[in-house]
Amino acid sequence: MRRSDREITNFDEIVKVMEKCDVCRLALNNEEGYPYILPLNFGMQLENGQAVLYFHGAKEGKKYELMEKDPRVSFEMDCAHKLVMNKENGSCTMEYESVIGQGKIEFIPEEEKYHALKILMKHYHQEEFPFNLEVMKKTKVFRLIVETVNGKARKVKKGN
Repeated sequence: MRRSDREITNFDEIVKVMEKCDVCRLALNNEEGYPYILPLNFGMQLENGQAVLYFHGAKEGKKYELMEKDPRVSFEMDCAHKLVMNKENGSCTMEYESVIGQGKIEFIPEEEKYHALKILMKHYHQEEFPFNLEVMKKTKVFRLIVETVNGKARKVKKGN
């Protein structure tokens, strides 16, 4: 990382950033030579000290075709955006917190789908959310086992 002064090295701090984010972007390998990027809602759980991200979607689509061909993905999420203006010297910058990483996709079997969706829903609701179980029949659920993760944050010091 070029700006090591902005790097978040503590795993627990990286997890805190991930918990604040509401969208995770997945970059899938595409046979056409370009990454295929998807913004997705997600849930997260730590399993044996490793971050695991949970996602859901329709039963079929291009993303699943790409994941089946190559389960390796990169991901990105960011939050805490704030534009900081310095009128005296005519400059501006952006505060942010972000996480990038890589891992492998696994599809969730039917018998684990309910538990995975509960993890996903918990990310967006403080309390237990009773979702429609009939929708599960039309939903595919998958997880990303995070293998590498890096965090970065920019906070402007007062007076700068």
